[in-house]
Amino acid sequence: MNTDALEWALMKAERRVLKIQTKLHQWAAEGSGRQFDDVFNLVCDPAFLLVAWARVRRNKGARTAGVDGQTAYYIEHRGVEVFLDSLRADMKSGEFRPLPVRERMIPKPGTSRHRRLGIPTVRDRVVQAALKLVLEPIWETDFLPCSYGFRPGRRAHDAVAEIRIFASPPHRYEWAVEGDITACFDEISHSALLERVRERVTDRRVVRLIKAFLKAGILSEDRRLKDTAAGTPQGGILSPLLSNLALSVLDEHFAPPRQAPGVHGRWKRSVPHRLVRYADDWVLLVRGTRADAESKRDQAAAVLSSMGLRLSEEKTKIVHIDEGFDFLGWRIQRHRKRGTDRSYVYTYPSKKALKSAMGKVKLRCDRIDTNQPLSVLLLSLGSLLRGWTAYFRPGVSHRTFHYLSHYTWQCVMRWLRRKHLKSSWGYLKRRYYCNGKWWPAEGGVVLFDPGAVPTTRYSYRGSKIPTPWPSP
Repeated sequence: MNTDALEWALMKAERRVLKIQTKLHQWAAEGSGRQFDDVFNLVCDPAFLLVAWARVRRNKGARTAGVDGQTAYYIEHRGVEVFLDSLRADMKSGEFRPLPVRERMIPKPGTSRHRRLGIPTVRDRVVQAALKLVLEPIWETDFLPCSYGFRPGRRAHDAVAEIRIFASPPHRYEWAVEGDITACFDEISHSALLERVRERVTDRRVVRLIKAFLKAGILSEDRRLKDTAAGTPQGGILSPLLSNLALSVLDEHFAPPRQAPGVHGRWKRSVPHRLVRYADDWVLLVRGTRADAESKRDQAAAVLSSMGLRLSEEKTKIVHIDEGFDFLGWRIQRHRKRGTDRSYVYTYPSKKALKSAMGKVKLRCDRIDTNQPLSVLLLSLGSLLRGWTAYFRPGVSHRTFHYLSHYTWQCVMRWLRRKHLKSSWGYLKRRYYCNGKWWPAEGGVVLFDPGAVPTTRYSYRGSKIPTPWPSP
């Protein structure tokens, strides 16, 4: 199939998939007890497989191979149509079997520990993407508004804004339980997870397929095959959705009752707690005393144990909003505003996030050889700093941006000093001069200035976050 024909087929497939997803979402929303017993044919549908392939192909990991050594580019060269037809035939006949994921250990920033990443084969990724296309619209009707991670249309900024809103007047949730789940993706109980899958999806073929992915095993870096008795490999397309399904037990336990119809679905202010979760990172806001927060922490540990998960005793903390805490890279803390007697809850980049950004700036300045033009370094730093400042722009980040700007300027100046060991500062200033100020630039490429990025306030969307599946 040529490129134009594939693009046209993909366009039609996406319209068909969206139409079916919308119907699934509407049917699931009609009643929490409705079960779906015949959705395997949708997973095998040519339109769903083609859209799944397109998403795998566009993913950054398309060049990464699984245990079979095949990348998305290799399959594209051999022929996408042949690949999808063969995959569909294997699924329909029941011959499809997931291969073990390839293990890759990723160092955790600032620690000596590593995080396990499981890389499935491209063939398995396409099937997982097709499963997600079918299952996500169904389970999204059950997921509660307090969950934000790996859900369509929801962002980390929404979670941070919700904490700020509910820690401020008139809500005044002043105690926070910072939850840390030990090895969340590695310890989820398969039996408990599949039981939650069957609450909505009773199609045995789909349940068997999910179970097969969970039990596929791991090929370690030393080429040893390990069984997977628990957990869902972090790195698979389906893993975030399954982890959200498992962790929704926490959401359901702490979900406050809703007000009567006609009050726009807002939760009662009399509720003594409020949960905000982003994947396996969560904060439970508590109104009351520290003893009340400790009681809620114990409840959370008991609820998570039903899914085979454990709270880390060392990392799970109880803090007052005046002490502040870090969440998703932000520091959330209440303190008095300068020149006034009033206190406000502020959100600004955490020291850990700033230190990480500075480390990346230094690393790029160290790794890019001084034989390269300055513009190569400036482009590399620009992509890094633009993304970092865009994430932290909706907050009290002005001072942090200026600090990072000064640090980046120093790193670039040291790089230039190494590049021109025998040149004077006057020569460097004449050669790398920009806009009437001493700011690095070369060939029309100017060093991105974080200090020039204006900050703003993120608008809390609450229950107004739309779904990708429009109502009729």
